[in-house]
Amino acid sequence: MERPWYRFYPEGVPKSIAYPEIPLHALLERSASTYPEKVAVVSGESGYRLTYRELDNLASRFANALVDMGAAKGDRVALFLPNIPQFLIAYYGTLKAGCVVTTISPLARESTLLFQLNDSETETLVVYEPLLPVFLKVASSTAVKRVFVTSGDASKPPQLPQGNFYDFDAILSKYPPEPPKVEIHPKSDLACLQYTGGTTGTPKGAMLTHFNMVSDAIAFSSWTKCRPAEEVFLTVLPLSHIFGMTTSMNAPIYAAGTIVLLQKFDVKKVLDTIQTYGITVFCGVPTMYALIVASPDVQSYNLRSVRCCISGGSPLPPEVQKKFIQLTGGVLVEGYGLTECSPGTHTNPVDPSMKTVKIGSIGLPWPDVDAKIVDLETGSKTLPPGEVGELVIKGPQVMLGYWKRPEETKEVLRDGWLYTGDVAKMDEDGYFYIVDRKKDLIKCKGYSVYPREIEDVIYEHPAVKLCAVVGKPDPIAGEVPKAFVVLKDGAQLTAEELINFLKERLEPYKLVKEVEFRKELPLTSAGKVHRRLLREEELSKSSK
Repeated sequence: MERPWYRFYPEGVPKSIAYPEIPLHALLERSASTYPEKVAVVSGESGYRLTYRELDNLASRFANALVDMGAAKGDRVALFLPNIPQFLIAYYGTLKAGCVVTTISPLARESTLLFQLNDSETETLVVYEPLLPVFLKVASSTAVKRVFVTSGDASKPPQLPQGNFYDFDAILSKYPPEPPKVEIHPKSDLACLQYTGGTTGTPKGAMLTHFNMVSDAIAFSSWTKCRPAEEVFLTVLPLSHIFGMTTSMNAPIYAAGTIVLLQKFDVKKVLDTIQTYGITVFCGVPTMYALIVASPDVQSYNLRSVRCCISGGSPLPPEVQKKFIQLTGGVLVEGYGLTECSPGTHTNPVDPSMKTVKIGSIGLPWPDVDAKIVDLETGSKTLPPGEVGELVIKGPQVMLGYWKRPEETKEVLRDGWLYTGDVAKMDEDGYFYIVDRKKDLIKCKGYSVYPREIEDVIYEHPAVKLCAVVGKPDPIAGEVPKAFVVLKDGAQLTAEELINFLKERLEPYKLVKEVEFRKELPLTSAGKVHRRLLREEELSKSSK
């Protein structure tokens, strides 16, 4: 197939990479061997840090604990943890034991936790002590046999309930720092069972192999030109989410970088951390960058250490992108991925001149990734540049399928191509553009209206901090666009003023018919605006 995107590849980025067929945890072992005294991870909250040798040894100790307690190759180990150093110890230790990591958002409610533990058939849980009450409410309805509890501070033992509950940090000292001998087949053995709403909405586990995860981490490092043992990564994306896991943990470990962990996104703490640690790489979601540029104190910080930022998860408003680049002097470009692809597949060139960056585009396919646009109706016809259809992807990072869901796997994996559920187009140069999610499309008077386009225009208004557009049921039009807006501190704006602002920039059928101002918008665990919850609110109102 024709690949016009190769003409715009950044200098030094190959069209193809010989990805090693190694276990995912070998990335840590290699960096620990080459840079044993290099700081691998720092807690931005406590300052606690581990070198590569220390992290690797602790991961091996946990692997030995798992094996000794009866965990077998292929068993799932659930991590119910925030961004703390113990996450990395448990993650790589689980892999060294030949087990499969399944992560659970620390924001998860009892119903989500219960579903994922049971669907994944998890028997081992590693949990942050403040989250333990959530598990205890559902524990009797699960198959979990052993629970490791961490307070997040190795010097402060957790309070343990009766039964098979263990102090995660204390138990590590009882086992040797040499890894157990477990044979891993990287292309067929699972590293992660990562849960996602996927392309159909119901939670399901994407089966990601060691090779899937290794290839994505290496491709990301190649594309962003990570300098071995020189980069300092800000990891504020949740490691429980695939975006954070790959770009802010596995790729940094491969590049022997230093990972600075933050448990949650707080603008002041993020700005302090960038300045204090000299952060060079910072992956995030658009909401994060929007809040940074809107911060009234941002000019008082030195952010010039920032070299490269990749935004993903949802569309990056062009105005936010421009302002962030002006503030830092670094490059902020939009990328794209999905859980089923480990997750990254596309990014704009990391080009300091911005000459090969196309604003509004998700960029070019990564090395060894093929991508095309097919018709929305059948998915069998490849569309020419400029036409809108569904984005489909093929590459080394594409999952094996969905856990215990063969029919849904068949729906999204066809002849080696992953059907993403994203409505997109490709231009003549091979740059791809996400138009919207199929499920977010608003059908208004027969027109297809894409929320992203309206949101991008709303973000151009200087008073707007955050926004989201959803379809509101309408008896005549079918659906009409409705905007939810959060204003910057001290800013004033009326619905009429905003609608008049949009009238000058959008076609009549794309205009929002209602604006609702709020102090905040619901966010997903990854920090994206939760459109689905807003859409469900409107549906429930219309049904009354």
